[in-house]
Amino acid sequence: MNLNQLYYFQKVAVLQHYHQAAKELNISQPSLSRSISNLEDELGLKLFVKKGRNIELTKYGHLFLEHVNRILEEVKITLDKMHSLSSSSGGHIDIGYVFPLAKSYIPHMVRSFLNKDHNHEITFSLSQEITKELITALKTEKYDVIFGSKVPDETEIEFIPVVNQEMVIITPPGHPLKYKKPLVLEDLMDYPVIGYDRTSGLGQYTTSIYKQNHMKPSIAFETSDENAIAALVAENFGIGFVAHVESLKEYNVDILHLDNVKPYHTVYMAYLKDHPRIPAVQKFIDFVQETIDKIY
Repeated sequence: MNLNQLYYFQKVAVLQHYHQAAKELNISQPSLSRSISNLEDELGLKLFVKKGRNIELTKYGHLFLEHVNRILEEVKITLDKMHSLSSSSGGHIDIGYVFPLAKSYIPHMVRSFLNKDHNHEITFSLSQEITKELITALKTEKYDVIFGSKVPDETEIEFIPVVNQEMVIITPPGHPLKYKKPLVLEDLMDYPVIGYDRTSGLGQYTTSIYKQNHMKPSIAFETSDENAIAALVAENFGIGFVAHVESLKEYNVDILHLDNVKPYHTVYMAYLKDHPRIPAVQKFIDFVQETIDKIY
């Protein structure tokens, strides 16, 4: 049994006439009759009986037609979906990104992309995870594009720098560090620090900064992102060393810039190298690259 046989059967069932069906299907009547006969032999059931010069469905033919209609409708839906994905104006993009980008960067980027001509019909799925999970999901094709930290030795993934975030110290209001001049990274050593989860991209990045400067700050808590860190700092559980993201302004904390060093954390767009991509995904990748900060 193949799809052609199902199409042929459906057409004959609707028209109840071999000659008319063969004409609409653009095949010979003997070929059509032979195809239906082979189908009946495979099923072990008679699907049609003659009625004068026409034919009509048997009881089993009616039952088979119900299933064939559902199958061919599902085939049509599937083909329409595949054609939409492959078109230059439609398609769907699955994006994963780290939590700090949820407030502004990703919503703004997606909206700007959709506002461009010929992008209005493209749809998105958006998910937030830490970099480690994003990389794993990208490899299994859960995501088409991800945004997070760069991971060494991932040779099959292309990393494109897109955002530069200054690393700052955040403190509760009125904290002594607010008035210290100059403010240096080593000042973290004098207070409990609320840090990133050490398995996250920013957790690994801040750990590397501490090691480079021969520092071992007292980590009071580890948590997922800047919002969680800022919430704890606002309640005076410690101070934070975090990426300067827009959402920090929503918390009752002071944002302090370092005087001795100016570390920056880079966020990357990443996708699989040499991997087939639908036009919508490639258009989005190109758009992001065109709108990267002038620093790059």
